[in-house]
Amino acid sequence: MTTYATMPYHLETERLILRPWQESDAEELRDLVGERPNAKTLTVQSVRDDIEEMLDATRTTGIALLAIERRVEGDFIGYCGLIVGRSTLEEPEIAYELFQRVHGNGYATEAARAVLEAAAVTGRERLWSTIGTWNGPSLRVVEKLGFHRDRVVTEEKAGEVAWYTRSLG
Repeated sequence: MTTYATMPYHLETERLILRPWQESDAEELRDLVGERPNAKTLTVQSVRDDIEEMLDATRTTGIALLAIERRVEGDFIGYCGLIVGRSTLEEPEIAYELFQRVHGNGYATEAARAVLEAAAVTGRERLWSTIGTWNGPSLRVVEKLGFHRDRVVTEEKAGEVAWYTRSLG
């Protein structure tokens, strides 16, 4: 079994800071999740519980989904990081979601590029991304980052999902 280094949990780019979750992120994370199509209404407490589960998973796996703040404004705008998701710990998925109000500014690409670099230092050789085929902006982000479509599957709950992969070597 291959052992991987722990991913850095604090990343900085020209415009963004990616950092571990804090309990104080719960209300904004609830609002972000609420922007999803057919979103269920969540309580702040249930989101606090989710944050605690994410922090526990980070301690266990050595990979993290990180909160994103804009450097100048200091506001929470979404998240980006590595998850097991539909893949494996050896070849995790990159995941990201940002508030609609900040779409179109290149933040997702910038954050995901920083996470790619962080993933590479763990010693992993490949990452995955799974994205609903309806989500054009997210598909463009992974394509800009050098991911290549591997396959498209149909899932009962998610519909058509495109699987993308990228070598880190």
